[in-house]
Amino acid sequence: MVSALSKKDLGNLLPPKQRRKPKVGLVAGGLGTYWPQFPNLLPQLKEASAYVSGRFQSMDCEVVDVGFVSDAVEGRLAADTLRVEDCDLIVMYVTTYLTASMMLPIAQRGNTPVLVIDLQPTEKMDHSNFDTGDWLAYCGQCSIPELGNVFMRSGIPFRSVSGWLKQESAWAKIEQWLSAAHIRSALRNARHGVMGHVYPGMLDVSTDMTLLSSTFGSHVEVLEFDDLRQRVELVTDAQTEARKKLASEIFTLDGSVKDEDFTWAAKVSVGLDQLAEDFDLDTLAYYHRGLDGELHERLGAGMILGASLLTARGIPTTGEYELRTTVAQLATEVVGAGGSFTEIQALNFVDNVVEMGHDGPAHLAVSSKDPLLRGLGVYHGKRGWGVSVEFDVTPGPVTLLGLGQDRDGSLSFVASEGTVVPGDLLAIGNTTSRVDFSRDPGEWVDDWSATGVGHHWSLSLGHRAADYRAAASLLGIDFRIV
Repeated sequence: MVSALSKKDLGNLLPPKQRRKPKVGLVAGGLGTYWPQFPNLLPQLKEASAYVSGRFQSMDCEVVDVGFVSDAVEGRLAADTLRVEDCDLIVMYVTTYLTASMMLPIAQRGNTPVLVIDLQPTEKMDHSNFDTGDWLAYCGQCSIPELGNVFMRSGIPFRSVSGWLKQESAWAKIEQWLSAAHIRSALRNARHGVMGHVYPGMLDVSTDMTLLSSTFGSHVEVLEFDDLRQRVELVTDAQTEARKKLASEIFTLDGSVKDEDFTWAAKVSVGLDQLAEDFDLDTLAYYHRGLDGELHERLGAGMILGASLLTARGIPTTGEYELRTTVAQLATEVVGAGGSFTEIQALNFVDNVVEMGHDGPAHLAVSSKDPLLRGLGVYHGKRGWGVSVEFDVTPGPVTLLGLGQDRDGSLSFVASEGTVVPGDLLAIGNTTSRVDFSRDPGEWVDDWSATGVGHHWSLSLGHRAADYRAAASLLGIDFRIV
């Protein structure tokens, strides 16, 4: 059972998808005029730059360190190197005063979001013992307003973190931008699968596939249920039994589960894994209406187990053809926050909570206890029958992240932070939670609905709105918080 398994054990059972690490460019700089005047200054600044580079190396990213620049010529050379590297984020470390002419070409030519950091050596200067050379190691922030002004006049978004070299609160802010780089990298390189068709009448779910490519750089792979059917037909009895055994190690099987339905779900799960591998999918959104138990209806109804296992491996697989929500789930997944397919289920005005969840696939990372497989003779609002996943969400802080769309077609990240609190929940084969937003639940629903978010989103663990705000900045989209 999941509660008895460590994350390491669960990772061995469900090997996570390996993705390209975000590529972070790093350039440090200072005004070269100072070096002959104060011979001890440059070695001190380069040592600080090496420390910053080492911290970046520990953040699960590929660091492209182009070294130290001292004038505008060196700045242009660094710009050319970083342009070729095609980074997900460029960090400019301002170690002492420098001119904007040294850094502007990097921001212009890199075609990459830029973060400026200035981290002086310690909390404060030792005034009685410092000379001019010592002071200059502390005056990097002198350049920050200059860079902000020039970036604004050049139409370049300006982002900065100021602090001191080993100030953990400053590094926490920097890490938020590195987390945002993880999201930008994942979405730039993502291959989103769509299989089937939109749930009839769900106008909010309809997504312009070209918009994802033009906004993020993602690829959308259009699949058919026959692509899955052909792979399921090739699944052997041995593979099916092995998948049933795996599922039994992870889930508690409720007495309502019929073995024939469990066997079918396991077989479809193996076929889904093959589909995801063959098309190198990062996400999959699916739906098929079906009729009278025909094969494609049975495939669609049999996907919940396999989709949940794929989601647990870091490949969000979501029903109702919810392409935009799988994008949000991928964003929350790559920063280690999980991300389960979620909608509003009911409001509790006594406890002041919003009850949330969804039938079908769920993310095991947000489960508070052993996830349950429950047999359902009816999938409400959908045709077919079979097994569904049910569990309660882990109590504690959570952040909702949805992908909104405006009238002009532009996308936005929409977020809200709350706290999952224990209490009575339905036991109907759904992932469910009670989320306290510290306000009247009806008012929260009104404000949330006014953002353009649509009726599905990703529920992720922890308070991560700052990470998602930073990601929206790097992606060049709007950010809205409720």
